[in-house]
Amino acid sequence: MKRLFLAVLFLALSNVSAQIHEIGVFVGGANYIGDVGKTNYIDPHELTFGLLYKWNKSTRHSYRISFLQGRLTANDFDSEVTGRSRRGYNFTNTVREITAGLEFNFFDFDLHQMDRQFTPYVFTGLTYTNYDELYVINGRTKVDINSGTFAIPMIVGFKGNIATNWILGFEVGARYTFTDNLDGSNPKNSNLQSLQFGNLTSNDWYVFSGLTLTYTFGNKPCFCAD
Repeated sequence: MKRLFLAVLFLALSNVSAQIHEIGVFVGGANYIGDVGKTNYIDPHELTFGLLYKWNKSTRHSYRISFLQGRLTANDFDSEVTGRSRRGYNFTNTVREITAGLEFNFFDFDLHQMDRQFTPYVFTGLTYTNYDELYVINGRTKVDINSGTFAIPMIVGFKGNIATNWILGFEVGARYTFTDNLDGSNPKNSNLQSLQFGNLTSNDWYVFSGLTLTYTFGNKPCFCAD
């Protein structure tokens, strides 16, 4: 996945004329929403980090790709749900994702203006996530195979320019995955399906919350109709 991200980034950077670009980092926390542990929607407690690139097509929208990695953990003993706290399952899984999509600014955000600018924004697109297929046996969570799934990212954030060529943002992004086994509750392996538990009709989610810091470069664009 890292090689794929770098290949896409190289292609994007090969044409730096007529647009302005951003490249930077994401640092924050991760939490999972599923069949094990707490049911909090936003509860960042595990480190997440990665790289991102934006191609600003106008003052209102940009195309964005990113590669992020984070660890997901949960423990039933932390849950206020009686059934979970009595069950006592826990898991750890590492997710690595590559995401591409469209970011939309609520206000005009002209990167060539020298005065301070701020805007809320939203982002969505398509994510591919690499993770471990888990299963739980005799109360212990184990790894079956490494696997992958697609997910739909839904991100809201707020950003502003803090210095010449530098933009700082904060965002919260939920990923609705097409798997129900980030936590070991619903193994794909047919030999392990007797070990299923939890809600088997609801897929897992995970959330990345954190800061973005990007550096802008490229020729000054004409944000106007061709």
